[in-house]
Amino acid sequence: MRILNGGKHYSAPEYHPKVPADDAKGMAIYSYIAAKRFNEEKKLMKKFILIGFLTMLSVGIITSCAQPVVGDTTAPTVTSVIPLTTSVAVPINGYITATFSEAMNPATITSTSFTVVGTTAAAGTVTLNPAGTTVIFTPSANLANNTVYTATITTGAQDMEGNALAAAYVWTFTTSALETASPAPVNLRTAGDFVLLAKTGISTTGATTIVGDLGISPAATTYLTGFSQSLDASNQFATASIVTGSLYTADMTPPTPTKMTTAISDMETAFTDAAGRTLPAFTELGAGDVSGLTLVPGLYKWGTGLLITTGVTLSGSATDVWIFQIAQDLTVSSGAMITLSGGALAKNIFWQVSGQTTLETTVDFKGIVLCQTAIVMRTGAVFNGRALAQTAITLDANAVTKPSL
Repeated sequence: MRILNGGKHYSAPEYHPKVPADDAKGMAIYSYIAAKRFNEEKKLMKKFILIGFLTMLSVGIITSCAQPVVGDTTAPTVTSVIPLTTSVAVPINGYITATFSEAMNPATITSTSFTVVGTTAAAGTVTLNPAGTTVIFTPSANLANNTVYTATITTGAQDMEGNALAAAYVWTFTTSALETASPAPVNLRTAGDFVLLAKTGISTTGATTIVGDLGISPAATTYLTGFSQSLDASNQFATASIVTGSLYTADMTPPTPTKMTTAISDMETAFTDAAGRTLPAFTELGAGDVSGLTLVPGLYKWGTGLLITTGVTLSGSATDVWIFQIAQDLTVSSGAMITLSGGALAKNIFWQVSGQTTLETTVDFKGIVLCQTAIVMRTGAVFNGRALAQTAITLDANAVTKPSL
């Protein structure tokens, strides 16, 4: 501010004005004004402090009155079981499964919380699928013939939030005197002459090796890519350095076109046969994920896709047959292995897939794939069987071998 005194003007900073020492009157006036301003600012600061205090107090009251954040407190339930409650004539070498309403804590799904008891308690392994929603009891030995069994899931079973079943879930079933019947094998007819057979093309990259014949129809030779094939002098087939066998296409010299048309027709017939088999021994096993299980011979059916993340074992004799009916995709995760035990053979395993078949990197796969769309093998996957696709087959540094007879 500026202070007028006898025609003279003096600058007055807020609290330390530089005024002449002999100007007592000006100093007095300035001191009065500065003191007044200080008092006004002091009052204003008190108001700010009071407002801040009241604001914090209000926030504290609102926060203390708010509802606390609560996690999931809903008890899980059992939504379905296999065998169905009160079922009769249950195969003595079957599985007992239960599906939950939500993912369960694996540490609480054990042989203590899931029991199967007939005349005596059945020994077996308890497996929770990777999604955590389906538990599978696999008996260590066949169940007793013509016996009533009681399956129980106790309140020791908890979801991932620690919520237990509200009450134990109990159901009963009665066994037969028989094991699951091994179905008749699918007749491939002339489609069984090929290790790889497709309609629209077969392509390969990387260091692929193939043992067995391959063919495409109605696609022409140009839809065989990555093989660097050479036509035989007869023009009825081709050869390639990566193939121990012959390559056939629809545009080669007769009788190859007819041969290929017949093979494709037989492939379609085989797919229809496999898809049309009825009375499956097992339905929706593992809720579409059979990773880590040991599967006995029989007809299996899923209304969804099928996922194998860590591998699966097929246990049976050299004459036993497995047919897997898969309504959507078949996906085998990287590094997973199909293991055969007890003499089981790849030629007797039929994967009927209505969607796409994808074998991820370094998979070790076995069986006959009857696929309605494409078959894709990622880098390093090993395939022992036959890949029969109604669209295309894609290979990437794979070892493909026809099954032993």
